[in-house]
Amino acid sequence: MVHLFTLMNRTLAFDVESGSLFEFDELGARVLAAYAENDGVRPHDGALPKETGALEAADEIDLLIADGTLFSGSALSVVEDLYPQDSPIKAMCLHASHDCNLRCEYCFAGTGDFGTGRRVHLDLETGKNAVEFLIRASKGRRNLDIDFFGGEPLLNMEVVEELTAYCERRAEETGLRIRLTVTTNALLLDEPRIDFLDAHMDNVVLSLDGRPETHDRMRPFAGGRGSYERVAKRIRAFADQRGDRPFYVRGTFTRNNLDFAADVAHIESLGIAPVSLEPVVAPPDASYAIREEDLPAILAEYERLAVHCLDSYRKGSPLRFFHFEIDLEGGPCAFKRIKGCGAGAEYVAVTPEGDIYPCHQFVGLPEFRMGNVNEKGEDGEVALDPALRARFRELLVPNKKECRTCWARYFCSGGCAANSYHASGRIEGLYGIGCELQKKRLECALWLKAARADDTKG
Repeated sequence: MVHLFTLMNRTLAFDVESGSLFEFDELGARVLAAYAENDGVRPHDGALPKETGALEAADEIDLLIADGTLFSGSALSVVEDLYPQDSPIKAMCLHASHDCNLRCEYCFAGTGDFGTGRRVHLDLETGKNAVEFLIRASKGRRNLDIDFFGGEPLLNMEVVEELTAYCERRAEETGLRIRLTVTTNALLLDEPRIDFLDAHMDNVVLSLDGRPETHDRMRPFAGGRGSYERVAKRIRAFADQRGDRPFYVRGTFTRNNLDFAADVAHIESLGIAPVSLEPVVAPPDASYAIREEDLPAILAEYERLAVHCLDSYRKGSPLRFFHFEIDLEGGPCAFKRIKGCGAGAEYVAVTPEGDIYPCHQFVGLPEFRMGNVNEKGEDGEVALDPALRARFRELLVPNKKECRTCWARYFCSGGCAANSYHASGRIEGLYGIGCELQKKRLECALWLKAARADDTKG
């Protein structure tokens, strides 16, 4: 499959299977479109444009097809190829706290307690059981990932520190590499905590929504006072110390700030290059929820953001916007692109009580509870709900009719199961707005690739 599109005066062709990207002039694009209408096979000469040069363009397209870079074969596979029986779990979102010092209006975690009314912290023993569960469930995989999450995990800093030391010791004992991440709102990042996270975390995710008025509208303290000033100060302090080692600032935009490119630019003005700004997923009746009528404004804003990213690149201090940073040469393998995040199959979330869920966005929904790290069978193993796990194992691109024919399928890998569930009531469904935003972000990312390549040639 080839996706042919025009964006900001560039006509680009992206081969879905090979990941090849080409720029075409107007005549070449029409010739390529004739190939696409003929299932990637050269049409008879009468079906090609009549202008001089059309046959030569077709000859060049034939060479690209022969080279395997246009209309290349499909890599779609079946579940048995992707998930061997009893496949390993490689990553865990470990909830250090179900409490928070903010009251974010759009929070899917219900202000930190996931709607339970119980504000609790992970105890050390349950945390160790979670780590041991991951080690055993990984079945010999060398690289494992644990993300300390919440609520706000730094409210339980003592246990985070003790579990970090435990993970480092167990990694040395087992020969595994356990990569640690923490996701924090940054409010508690004083100097000792900055030193600790910088020394021990492989990655750090810091929450900031952008401009002061944007951030304070949605991320206030419990009393309603805005948190921007304190958060921004502490994120800058962490970024200064962290330098080039992995971290990024992650925010959320809503229909209250459809001009979110200005929020990304504001974060950049704080001296921060790696930024992710995600569209809110909310109940349709929420005042801040993104609606179908907002799509034209959002799509245009992504284009403005792409132009801004190109300008920053040309100035020598490139903004790294998460959704525009795609690797067409050495990115995820074909299997990974078909499987996506692996929620419920290769990735799980564990609550402070030890309950296991497919991912953090399913926490608190009883029908998605898979087991508990503190509950072991007679064989000493933690048992996971086999039917529920099998259901998530089936969430593959080849198993979704709409995804099989979508040119963007290998980048969203079928989309987020939680977003699909909240939008359609089924994890096998689709979140239509999310699909449209994903495709636009990818077109902007490909446009940036072409524009930067031109600069390199120059």
